[in-house]
Order: sequence, then structure tokens, then C-alpha cells
Amino acid sequence: MLTVYLMTKQDQAYVMPRVQQFYASDAVDHAVPAEILQQTFEQAVSDNPLITGLILEADGEKAGYAYITHTYSTEAGPCIIIEELFIEPSMRGKGLGQAFFHWLFDAYPNTARFRLEVTPENPRAKALYERLGFVPLGYHQMIRER
Repeated sequence: MLTVYLMTKQDQAYVMPRVQQFYASDAVDHAVPAEILQQTFEQAVSDNPLITGLILEADGEKAGYAYITHTYSTEAGPCIIIEELFIEPSMRGKGLGQAFFHWLFDAYPNTARFRLEVTPENPRAKALYERLGFVPLGYHQMIRER
């Protein structure tokens, strides 16, 4: 059974090594400086209303983490972006990703759109997202870093 709860400062020793694993995996297509990853953690455990850090627990054992951000889509309404979802390698394939998304959908019933990114090198994640009803949006994202 999956339990999800808010990340706190005390979770840093658990979360940050997994963040490093996440950014070294096929889930990400570019490097991010360590100071930015640390800043993200600090914002996720602060009172910043734009980002929420979550800890996933299965049968009393930490099973992963997630970062979600809150925004508004002019095409749909309130939007949650699943920025990162990390499941412990030893716990993958046991339905925890699917359970997390069902929790998320139930926890945020007034959200009009859930959005995420997936790399082509991550077919297992893409298959899960498709089973959950996610479809490609079709836009090419562009960014400008400061």
C-alpha cells in the first residue's frame, strides 16, 4: 500500500541522493547544476505555493519522492506539472507509480490538467503514462535560461 506525505527538511538526507540518481538516469536529457537541485529541494520544503515535495512510502519503507508544481493553463485551467517522480529501483514494477498517480488525481480533484515530460529513452515510464491516459501534447518546448 502506498502512502504519500509532504516532504520536510528532515527528508534531505533521503531525497538528495535520489535526486542525483534521477538526474543521472534516462529520465533526464541534460545536466542540472547541483546548486539548482539543492535550491529546488529547499523550495519544495518551504512555504512556496508553486512547488510541493512529496515522499512516497510503501509498507512503512520510503519508496521514492516526487516534485509537483502548480500553475494555470489558459487552455484548460488549474494545472499540475509532475516535475520529477523517482521510485526506488528495488520497488519498480510493483504498481507504485500507478498508485502515486491515482493518489495525485484524488488529492487534486479541481485540477484540469496534469502535465509531465518523458524522454524517448524512458519507454517504461511512457507506457505507464499512456495507460493512465496521458497523451502527447504536440508542442515543442523552448526555454531561455537566465
